[in-house]
Amino acid sequence: MTLLERLTADLKESLRQGDKLRSSVIRLAKAAIHNAEIAKGRPLEEGEVLEVLSRQVKQRRESITEFEKAGREDLLSKEKAELSILLEYLPQQLSREEIAAAARQVIQEVGAQGPRDKGRVMGKLMPQLRGKAEGRLVSEVVDELLAGT
Repeated sequence: MTLLERLTADLKESLRQGDKLRSSVIRLAKAAIHNAEIAKGRPLEEGEVLEVLSRQVKQRRESITEFEKAGREDLLSKEKAELSILLEYLPQQLSREEIAAAARQVIQEVGAQGPRDKGRVMGKLMPQLRGKAEGRLVSEVVDELLAGT
């Protein structure tokens, strides 16, 4: 079952159960996927659907940060609930140690010598970790590792 098929099946189930929040979040995700398909002019592949969902998760995380700064508890709880629903559709997120292990391997492969080689490392590492780790965290780990070399 593809991710899009799973979203459709879960939407039907949430509608049957009357779960308005889940239905709303899945509809928004499907709309974002549909808009991406229109922009590309073709149906999205599984990896591209994952990228769209990752962007949705990133938006929720940014909103949570802003709502925390503003002290908006009412909106904060809603965003956190939406985030938890979206995270169900992403692969298990890698830990910082797992990211570091993958980064060390790529650093060795490309022969990176220091911070100036970050672009080469990130270019090879991000496709491997797409959907499995947040880009900001990967960037932090790579910065730390390259500073130490």
